[in-house]
Amino acid sequence: MANKAIYPGTFDPLTNGHINIIQRAAELFDTVVVAVARSAGKSPLFDSQERLDMTKNAFATQATIEVVFFDGLLVDLAKKQGAKIIVRGIRSIADFEYESQMAGMNRQMMPGLETVFLKTDAEWGDVSSTLVRDIARYGGSIGQFVPAEIEKIILNKLS
Repeated sequence: MANKAIYPGTFDPLTNGHINIIQRAAELFDTVVVAVARSAGKSPLFDSQERLDMTKNAFATQATIEVVFFDGLLVDLAKKQGAKIIVRGIRSIADFEYESQMAGMNRQMMPGLETVFLKTDAEWGDVSSTLVRDIARYGGSIGQFVPAEIEKIILNKLS
């Protein structure tokens, strides 16, 4: 049986920290489904299609990484995809507490659904999409936090 994992997020924008977690997950699982969420309750810089396109382009050459859009419960996506593993990146204790609670709720809704936590590499531990957007909005350099193609898209969007 193939191991398929889902890595969900809003990816507004996709950062080097996200990419690091996705690539590491791809070494552990046969397939990683990167699930771009609708972003309910947030005010995204990019709409759903833009975020989906950016993420698809970032992994276009990696056959074991699939990118999909989802709007709804993660457990429903897991069932639809035939996945029993959720991957989450952890930057801090606060992340762990929140993600642990989510993992428990997901497992209650879908027994057998496991969540695997990957500690973010130290160089990406302080990077968040929110901070990247804020730095870019105020004219700061974001090149060390996102791939060059995504940096161009962000700068074009804000100009």
